[in-house]
Amino acid sequence: MPPAQSQKGPSNSAGTAAGGSSWLRGRVTSLRGVGATRAEQLARLGIVSVQDLLLHGPRRYEDRRHFKKIAELDAETPATVRGAIVAQGLKRFRGGMKSVFEMIVDDGSARLHCRWWNLPFMESYFHVGDEVFVFGKLTDAKPRTMDHPETEVVEGGAEDFIHVARIAPVYPLTEGLPQRWLRGTIWRALETFKGRGGVLQVIKGAAMPMAAAEVEPPIFNALRMVHFPESPSDAEAGRQRLALEEFLALQLQLQWRRKRFEASAKGLPCGGNNRLMKPFLARLGFKLTGAQTGVLREIRADMGGGRPMRRLLQGDVGSGKTAVAACSALMALESGLNAALMAPTEILAGQHFENFKRWFEPLGVTVRLQTGHRKTMEKPAAAGRPAPVLFVGTHALLSENSDLPRLGLVVIDEQHRFGVAQRERLVRKGNYPHLLVMTATPIPRTLGLTLYGDLDVSVLGEMPPRRGRVKTFVRATAQLPKVLEFIREKIAAGRQAYIVYPRIEGDWESPNGGGRGGGLKAVLTEAERLRKVLAPYRVGLMHGRLKGAEKEGIMADFRANNIQVLVATTLIEVGVDAPNATVLLVENAEQFGLAQLHQLRGRIGRGDDESFCILISEARSAEARQRLRILEGTHDGFEIAEADLALRGPGELLGREQSGLPDFHFGNLARDAALVRRARELAIRMADDLPQAVAAPARR
Repeated sequence: MPPAQSQKGPSNSAGTAAGGSSWLRGRVTSLRGVGATRAEQLARLGIVSVQDLLLHGPRRYEDRRHFKKIAELDAETPATVRGAIVAQGLKRFRGGMKSVFEMIVDDGSARLHCRWWNLPFMESYFHVGDEVFVFGKLTDAKPRTMDHPETEVVEGGAEDFIHVARIAPVYPLTEGLPQRWLRGTIWRALETFKGRGGVLQVIKGAAMPMAAAEVEPPIFNALRMVHFPESPSDAEAGRQRLALEEFLALQLQLQWRRKRFEASAKGLPCGGNNRLMKPFLARLGFKLTGAQTGVLREIRADMGGGRPMRRLLQGDVGSGKTAVAACSALMALESGLNAALMAPTEILAGQHFENFKRWFEPLGVTVRLQTGHRKTMEKPAAAGRPAPVLFVGTHALLSENSDLPRLGLVVIDEQHRFGVAQRERLVRKGNYPHLLVMTATPIPRTLGLTLYGDLDVSVLGEMPPRRGRVKTFVRATAQLPKVLEFIREKIAAGRQAYIVYPRIEGDWESPNGGGRGGGLKAVLTEAERLRKVLAPYRVGLMHGRLKGAEKEGIMADFRANNIQVLVATTLIEVGVDAPNATVLLVENAEQFGLAQLHQLRGRIGRGDDESFCILISEARSAEARQRLRILEGTHDGFEIAEADLALRGPGELLGREQSGLPDFHFGNLARDAALVRRARELAIRMADDLPQAVAAPARR
């Protein structure tokens, strides 16, 4: 490839910010040297516009500033040398169909042979006597040889180079796209951007202004530092600046959404008067923790205020979120309004229905259920003002046939199972009811601020004293017979167990190999085997293909200890409550995420007895083994969530479509917590100017 030349862009007067922005949004084919073939290759990397190109960050860097003597080169370490071309030539063979261009570089310590196969045009780029930089790794030691090294001719003593004698960016590529070509094209695009200016849209749909007085360096400088840093610290400083821009753009959107909502919505008076709360707490059978009491104070202040509550309640498995939800619902009911609670599965909705009936019916409160297969709902009597009702259900509550009148509070359990759109559909069934979103899947701080930046956040950081202790062990498949014998002993002592598998049935097409199931065990086959192994004890089977009535019957039998072992998929992950179950066995544990395993572990330890979580795994990768060891070492759900985020990233952790997260080019939610907090603070301070900012983004 030819040595890249610096391209001087137009002067600053060449275009306005609007003109610069138009150029940025233009296709990459507007750049010199980008034809149809290159544009097609770039499109495979998601690069369509000039802006996309500038936001295509390096995946790593190579430090090419420090020269080695040719005599010091080795086959293990890439290095840069500087010397003079003492000989060069082109050799053709196979009737001229194949060729090799070779030049010899001498730096006084030794000679280096540089070869390029089937690139005959290279001969015109170099001349004997030229001084060159060469970067690469030896492919042969005798004589010292590099194949297809990166080179740069020293011209007039200047050292303003792109590929060598600097910290060089190494970009993600696609088939047919040379690293050197992409690096040179980005260099030239940066030079043009410097001259034209414009507003860079760092995430889709958000070209937002940055408070320039508060944040340095300017956008162009940050881009230059990321793509062509003078030092390793430059590269990180530039990345952080661009990451802050991405986070701020998203936070401004969230603040704008919240501001627009608060401007149009008036809160329903739902502070309550304690006429139901006091007898409820007296009959509850246990005292609320300090954390529960503190959160309820926040909720009462919200529900009695002038704006609709929008609050996220985070709490680890067993921290008492359901009791907080019950007290919150009573505040609305005491105020003469109805409440609704939506759960992600029929099992959990049915369990909530039974619990709330037991709690609320002695207080004279009607509790109704609506799921896809079960309905106890009736239209309120027309005469007089009807008594308040608590509606419990699944997404069936969202249906057009579901009538939820006079809605004062909406509670959504296990929020991560629902999308934002479903949340809003339920809320729109009322006249801006208060909203309490709950999750037992601890959310890392950065994800909480990013996904739920428009919500206030409460955390139940204290566990009730009545919970039993849970011990966790990671074991190999060879130890499974001993584990099953241990389960028999616990059942004989009157306890129960869950055994969880990653799939319902085997699959010949599994990429994991190993015949049917691809090495992954399935509930349908394993349940039959376990019925023989654990006889005479009764083994039940639970999975997503069962009808609603079948699931409810199986869970009722398990809670009544008519079934001693429940073999299941992750359907039991949320909400299933059987205090007598003290053993959880998970096979193929490496197939599950940390947060999911922690949720499954929450099915045990719900009574007073010591419980045992046993994870069977033949994980081969160090990362998979590390994940499982984290579960052995801690029961802190928030610590586990942070570890899961660091290991898997937000896209895999949450699912890109479900989470609604944008594709960050430079931000890293696993390590940029301080930047996310700063972006949120900036966005809140800038919120008053949001309408103007959105309408007319400022020039940077």
